[in-house]
Amino acid sequence: MDLQLNDKIAVVLASSKGLGKAIATTLAQEGATVIIASRNADELNATASEIKQSTGAQIIALPTDVSKAEDAEKLINHVAGQFGRIDILVNNAGGPPFDKFEHFDDEQWQNAFELNLLSFARLSRLALPHMQKAGGGRIINIISGSVKSVLANSVLSTSMRMGVVGMAKLMADELGPYNITVNNVAPGLILTDRVKHTLPKDVDPDEALQKRAASIPLGRIGEPKELAALVAFLASAQASYISGTTIPVDGGAGRNIY
Repeated sequence: MDLQLNDKIAVVLASSKGLGKAIATTLAQEGATVIIASRNADELNATASEIKQSTGAQIIALPTDVSKAEDAEKLINHVAGQFGRIDILVNNAGGPPFDKFEHFDDEQWQNAFELNLLSFARLSRLALPHMQKAGGGRIINIISGSVKSVLANSVLSTSMRMGVVGMAKLMADELGPYNITVNNVAPGLILTDRVKHTLPKDVDPDEALQKRAASIPLGRIGEPKELAALVAFLASAQASYISGTTIPVDGGAGRNIY
């Protein structure tokens, strides 16, 4: 299937590693020009070189802290100034820490808000006029499966991701007349560094992963490229009638009915 992403301009946040890197790689493979952004400049530049070598696509690395307004504005202004438009925005950010509700103070709540909700709103707002100018666009938010099924100790993440779900639903309604779709992708257990860091320290990593995969109907942990494939489809012309949705990528692990 030709996803018709040739010459599309895509901005992918938190893309030096993990899900963001897989998404950037897949979009590049489909012919998009991809702007990758994250805080660590060295990691970002190494990722840009790797994706460029493996795909032959144009990859631009712009170090960005999405929780800072000035960084977000600089990023979007740079992309719009160089290319004249933005076709695809993939909002993504590292998750906040896991712990019980009673252990988080105001500062930790504020940090989670700025990183995992406000940054998505800010980047979408900044990209909007450039998508309108282009005649349409795709906004895709990477959130968490915790918006569909309770995940222990994820109160910061779940609270902010639920905010993104509500925001995206309203944005889909408001931005539809501009031919801009807004969707959320909710990963379940996908093998990234963040998942590896949550494994018990006193257990063999492979054994711990197998134990966590036991409750997943497909019997395994997902790969980042499997989530990236959905993002690429949502970014495509074929997905032009899909908007306002939250789609899990969890191997069937979610027990929710709707």
